Amino acid sequence: MTQQLTPQSTHFPRRAVVTGAAGFIGSHLAHALVQAGTVVIGVDRRDLSTDQTAAANLTPLRSLPGYIHVTADLIGCAIDPLLIDADAVFHLAAIPGVRPSWGPQFGDYVASNILATKRLLDAVGRMRVPRLVVASSSSVYGATDGGHSVETDHPRPASPYAVTKLAEEQLCLAHAAQPHCPTTVVALRYFTVYGPRQRTDMFTHRALLAALTGQPLRLYGDGHQRRDFTYIDDAVAATIAAATAPAAHGVINVGGGSNASLLEVISIANSLVGRDIEVRQENPRHGDVLTTRAHPGRAHEVLGWQARVDLHSGIRAHMQALAAEPSVYSRAA
Repeated sequence: MTQQLTPQSTHFPRRAVVTGAAGFIGSHLAHALVQAGTVVIGVDRRDLSTDQTAAANLTPLRSLPGYIHVTADLIGCAIDPLLIDADAVFHLAAIPGVRPSWGPQFGDYVASNILATKRLLDAVGRMRVPRLVVASSSSVYGATDGGHSVETDHPRPASPYAVTKLAEEQLCLAHAAQPHCPTTVVALRYFTVYGPRQRTDMFTHRALLAALTGQPLRLYGDGHQRRDFTYIDDAVAATIAAATAPAAHGVINVGGGSNASLLEVISIANSLVGRDIEVRQENPRHGDVLTTRAHPGRAHEVLGWQARVDLHSGIRAHMQALAAEPSVYSRAA
């Protein structure tokens, strides 16, 4: 089971909107907010009656008072009524994934990550919502020299997906910079968030599934790629702080400080199950960078936030939650 979230901020919005609420981070965020007494309007375009993953992600929330779910697509729905009396909007709705963004789906990335965001921004302005927190990505930095990425670094996105995330965050910041704009914007550049309910195509999930089932793991590249792994509870705590910290604005890195290679994650998984994962090495994927590493200074200074969960503890909690899922042993790696 995942650890119980203990947010580092004692302040919570009274009423909030979470877009992408049926997703990995969105469902954890909505749950933490509702448990703290926030009334949450969760918005997601996925139909819970047909999308089993989205429905499972929201299972802990559906029976809780204070959570209201709306199935709607921001690209065409009426947004203003969703924002009535909201103190904050957490905009996590997006199409994720580097590899598919190179193909014919790119138009969907543009529609969901940019055009829908523009519609939301217009509504946030009309409804005079005080704070918008938008989920960005460490992928906007592109290839680095292996050192810490600082928010002032020049972004060089290396995939169409990363281009849309950079456009999304900059669009939000441009709106906030308008004279008399009622909304302050915080763009959080998440670094490799992992934990229970992570997307099944993500490396950590696939590695743990392989460890639990004995099925082979596809490894793209040689495994020496390094990531700044961020446990979901830490990411949620940073996100809540971004909505409530008085001085918060602009771009802020959210990195767990657990900079490790993919091979190190495999080694931890091996140690937890007491056997070696069978690895099948494949060619690197276009758009994957060698290293991501967050400079944590601004998150600590502005949000009063720092990561609490080390990689080994986070991987163990993630594996325990995955092992408890009834269907895990019937899945492919």
